[in-house]
Amino acid sequence: MAHIWEHLCTTVKLRATLLLLLFPLVVSFAGASTEETPETYDQYYNYVDLTARLQRLAQRYPHISNLSSIGESVEGRQLWVMRITRDPHMDPRGKPRFKYVGNMHGDETVSRQVLVYLVEYLLGQYGEEERITELVDSTDVYIMPSMNPDGFEKSREGDCPGDSGGRSNARNMDLNRSFPDQYDGNTVDPRDIPEVMAVIRWIQEKKFVLSGNLHGGTVVASYPFDDSRLHKHQGYYSQSEDDSLFRYLALVYSQKHPVMKTGTPNCTDTPEETFQDGITNGAQWYDVPGGMQDYNYLHGNCLEITMELSCCKYPPAAELHKEWDLNRESLLAYMEKVHMGVRGFVKDAVSGAALSDASIVVSGIRHNLTTAKYGDYYRLLLPGTYNITAVASGYLAMTVNNVKVTDGKATELNFTLAPVATEAAGNNTTKQSTVTVPSTSHPNVSSTNSPNSTQTPVVPHEGNKNGTPLLPPLHQSIHPQEFRHHNYADMELFLRKYSSEFPAITHLHSIGRSVEDRELYVMVISDNPTVHEHNEPEFKYVANMHGNEVVGRELMLNLIEYLCRNYGSDPEVTELVNNTRIHIMPSMNPDGYEVAIEGDVKSYKGRNNSNNYDLNRNFPDQFIPTTDPRQPEVIAMMNWLKSTPFVLSANLHGGSLVVNYPFDDDKVRISHYSKSPDDAVFQQVSRAYSQENPLMHKGHPCEDLYPGEYFEDGITNGAHWYSVSGGMQDWNYVNTNCFEVTIELGCVKYPLAKELPKYWDQNHRALLQFVHQVHTGVQGTVSDIRDGTGIPNATITVEGIDHNISTARTGDYWRLLVPGTYSITATAHGYKPVKIYATVSKDRAEVVDFRLARLYSGGDGQSPMGPRPVQNPSEKELQSLIKELSLGQGLEQLVKSTATDNSFRYRRPKELSDILRGLTLNFPEITFLHSLGQSVEFRTIWALEISNKPAEAEPSEPKIRFVAGVHGNAPVGTELLLEFATFLCINYGKNPAITKLINETRIFIVPSVNPDGREQAVENQCTSTQGLTNANGKDLDMNFFGNASERVVEAEPETRAMMNFILKKDFTLSVALDGGSLVATYPYDKPVQTVANEGTVKYLASMYSNNHPKMHLGDTGCSNNGQTGNIPDGVMRAAERQSHLGSMKDFSMDFGHCPEITVYTCCCLFPPANQLATLWAENKKALLSMLVEVHKGVRGVVRDRNGKPIAGAVISINRGVSVFSSEGGYFHALLAPGSHDIEAIADGYQRQRQKVPVSSYEAASPIIIELDMDNSIFGLPREFVVASAAASMTALVVTACIIWCVCAAKSNRQKDGFHRLRQHRDDYDDEIRLTSMGSKKSLLAHEFQDESESDEETLYANQI
Repeated sequence: MAHIWEHLCTTVKLRATLLLLLFPLVVSFAGASTEETPETYDQYYNYVDLTARLQRLAQRYPHISNLSSIGESVEGRQLWVMRITRDPHMDPRGKPRFKYVGNMHGDETVSRQVLVYLVEYLLGQYGEEERITELVDSTDVYIMPSMNPDGFEKSREGDCPGDSGGRSNARNMDLNRSFPDQYDGNTVDPRDIPEVMAVIRWIQEKKFVLSGNLHGGTVVASYPFDDSRLHKHQGYYSQSEDDSLFRYLALVYSQKHPVMKTGTPNCTDTPEETFQDGITNGAQWYDVPGGMQDYNYLHGNCLEITMELSCCKYPPAAELHKEWDLNRESLLAYMEKVHMGVRGFVKDAVSGAALSDASIVVSGIRHNLTTAKYGDYYRLLLPGTYNITAVASGYLAMTVNNVKVTDGKATELNFTLAPVATEAAGNNTTKQSTVTVPSTSHPNVSSTNSPNSTQTPVVPHEGNKNGTPLLPPLHQSIHPQEFRHHNYADMELFLRKYSSEFPAITHLHSIGRSVEDRELYVMVISDNPTVHEHNEPEFKYVANMHGNEVVGRELMLNLIEYLCRNYGSDPEVTELVNNTRIHIMPSMNPDGYEVAIEGDVKSYKGRNNSNNYDLNRNFPDQFIPTTDPRQPEVIAMMNWLKSTPFVLSANLHGGSLVVNYPFDDDKVRISHYSKSPDDAVFQQVSRAYSQENPLMHKGHPCEDLYPGEYFEDGITNGAHWYSVSGGMQDWNYVNTNCFEVTIELGCVKYPLAKELPKYWDQNHRALLQFVHQVHTGVQGTVSDIRDGTGIPNATITVEGIDHNISTARTGDYWRLLVPGTYSITATAHGYKPVKIYATVSKDRAEVVDFRLARLYSGGDGQSPMGPRPVQNPSEKELQSLIKELSLGQGLEQLVKSTATDNSFRYRRPKELSDILRGLTLNFPEITFLHSLGQSVEFRTIWALEISNKPAEAEPSEPKIRFVAGVHGNAPVGTELLLEFATFLCINYGKNPAITKLINETRIFIVPSVNPDGREQAVENQCTSTQGLTNANGKDLDMNFFGNASERVVEAEPETRAMMNFILKKDFTLSVALDGGSLVATYPYDKPVQTVANEGTVKYLASMYSNNHPKMHLGDTGCSNNGQTGNIPDGVMRAAERQSHLGSMKDFSMDFGHCPEITVYTCCCLFPPANQLATLWAENKKALLSMLVEVHKGVRGVVRDRNGKPIAGAVISINRGVSVFSSEGGYFHALLAPGSHDIEAIADGYQRQRQKVPVSSYEAASPIIIELDMDNSIFGLPREFVVASAAASMTALVVTACIIWCVCAAKSNRQKDGFHRLRQHRDDYDDEIRLTSMGSKKSLLAHEFQDESESDEETLYANQI
């Protein structure tokens, strides 16, 4: 035992000695872990090194630095940001926020290192150098060395041109092309750009004041705007509102940079490139849509420029010290400019509370910013004198005049805003004059450094008998001074003048043309007039619908002038323009106006359009069909309303003085109240207008003309006044999201010009107040809970109100409601509905956002119904493209961007063959010409295949068939398909969207099924049947019979060729073009036939119709064929149009398992050739939409559990229509949006059912259906059958054993019985002789009655 203790003591002593020796080393090492290695300026830091270095710096300087991440890259790397300021863990007030962002392009690496050096320099020199100490103490600095760490890791040192592929992020997205663009909107899937989304959130949260975005590739400072509306590649100067300030800021950087200031970078790849003073306007250099610097300026309160630091994007590390020396002074000087201009706070005058999100408006500069969390703001301005206004919702705006800004520290200017005064009892309003009062007369204004400022105090008004103080208007509004009647030419010049003079807030465009070819002009006024901004409502005024009712026309021109002249100086106008997209159409009937006569009181001259139709009786009516042909002005208006998510509207008329609201009629067509579901809302918005027009509000408008007419409060229900069928306001409400009223502006329809000023005085306040009504009710966004993506076409339902509205393309919506509490539900195809209760107030819109979860999804967003295939980048690109083309103006923009030169004429069959061969010769890599067969007269029936791998089997790609010329006397479809084929081929490789669609689709175009009939047809014959049939006189569309029992004669050769083609190719969708009408039809043509998937085929037909400018309106005006009634949405079941048997459409459905729609492209069967260009323009977008639709629905692979594809499996949809899996197990079925049941069935396998959600705007997500082997026997599970059989066999065996045992026992007993019989044989003989003794049986029974049972006795007795 003693030796053990001795050993332990020795061990402890040795370990204690070792610990004492190692302790200084451990302490020294621990201290070294936080000691930063001195910077050598000769190496790049990869992600691991960068992270470690920034973490050590933050640990060493905790009093002035804080390291955090704003998000992650695609590959999960942190987006590190070093915050440098005194007390960095607090939220400091009164400090402007500044940021630098580097390495946005992963292969432009100088910025990454230079910003690390800047972090080290600021931290190391703090407390040592006065300049740095002051900068850090007074500024909240944020530095992000790398926005694209994934791209950096992929890049290679020494790669100057950037060939290594590290420029973009890990999903191949250029981050500086992925921000929302002021002209193009959102064009990138947020899931592909997590870096951009993180920076956007960061920008919105922090409200930075000044920023620099550091790049590489040349040496220059570039400033906004980076792109223009025209997207001209280069040479177009795109000027921002702060252009002079941006130029100054860019010069601050360039003039401190020894190379940049020379303007001659001398880059080897662009030796001739020069920049005056080392700066350039971004768009003038080259157009960059989706850039970060423009986003900062337009959406983030922040002014940002882009600095290009070096010619070589990734120079050798040995050059880093030189780059730091070149840029150090520029970086510091630029940061210091965050303190120029004006700064201050905006507070509540009563409570002193900070007012966040108040607007700071500088007169003459149409770019506002908003206050931050503590009411603080920082407005960078060049030295000068300014008038500055603070505007906040619910408060009276305040203007301070003559604010002097000097070259140096910012001028301090604080605002205290008074809440809006409560209206006096009785809702009596008092007109207020505009006044300005010296600031010294009111103690609530702080105007430090601005002694000449003015304010608007609360002052008593002499006419206010109750002595309640009123706040007079703050600003002297600029009202129109010139009033006259404007004819069309004069009006056009007026609109062009204001569009040119105020380009930042106006956008002039035409929505169509009148009968006499006059433009239907619309002026859009908003801070971003060309695009729909998320969560900004769309409002419209339409005037002069009746050409001789002219007051509205002139008021609209007055309103355009008023809004433009007062924007930026008048707080009300500025707020309306910044937060509303206002559309103004001065004249809907310019033709009628030109024949109307000044001084007309109540005649009808000029009321109608040039075709003598009343435009306000020409819209489709919900109660009574309109039979008049739809007029071009009405068609243009309906298209416009369908394309823009309007919320509120007014239609300005004349002849009375009242606001008239829906409904305008009902089924009985008599004058009585016809209430709409939103009657309360309509009354509210109507009163909002009438109350601002005292004469209207009295209710006795035209006592001289109509002495008995009275309207309470100056409003009336339309049908209660008089019934109007086909009116525009009802059509707005029933068919769109838009609530519209009709405002009668005066008793005289065409007053003298000298009377026009009084109409402006009476109505200008009412016009503005009505626009304010668009900001009431509820508004919000419906988005996907997984990724926050907005859901378009979601339905917003308010319980108790039978009128729904839908979301716009980015998922935003607006729903007008009167004050109260409501149950509101959002629903969308493929999502679970969500219900929210909301309380609506009077003065503002309540924000109600919905986040919807997908149906049948687990926590990861994936369907639990089976494995999902891994999507490759190409599939993700396709899904992004389909979504982009399905939403908003995506398809429209594609049409506009792919214009081709064309010369239309009709081609006979011989020339048609030459054109198709020419396409294959000129575009051999994407075309292949198939001969399907020959006609009766031996003309070839061609099918042109367009694909990136033509003539190769690609079972995973959808196949679409375009067919024309089934009837030879309707050749328009043939010409459209020839142009369509040419269009696709020419744009392949040039337009990315067209290229992607061709690469991912197999397109087959059959221009003429009936070339013989085409040869016989005659041009300019709208109704002739010559050429309708083939050379045998057969209507081919009555010759497609799949069953021999149905066919009474042999199929025509053209029909046989097409039937073989349909059966062989596994088509996903077919579109057939015909003529003689303007409608899209869906199966069946058979007179009595149930359509199992009617929802889907009808939806496909509606998608073509909706993308056609006329067809979707539902009124064709085809008087030549009697089709003049209204066809809802321009879509109908084929049998309802003309039922017959043997159609190609029905054959495709029944035997080709492919949905086919037939599109009748124009009323005339064979119109003049000069109409072909117009017909192509009308159908181009619709044809392209079919290439988009063919990628939707549901698609996937059927395979067994071992991964082996199963071909020939039946995919049953909703227990009705079926498709079949092809080679490789692939299947694809088009489905209408919604939830669908699909069932996979294959011989030898168990069935499998799944629920599949289908979206209207997303490509079909691939699914995998794995089938188990079918182990059933006689329809019962194999296990059950085997167990039952085993049990039965066991029972049989047991039964047999029992029987054997019983028999064996009986046998033994019988043997024993016979033995005993032999012993008494003599006795038996004696007994037998004794006849008097009875039967033998009784004797035997007596003998053996105790030894055997009765059955055995019977057996033995029987044997005897």
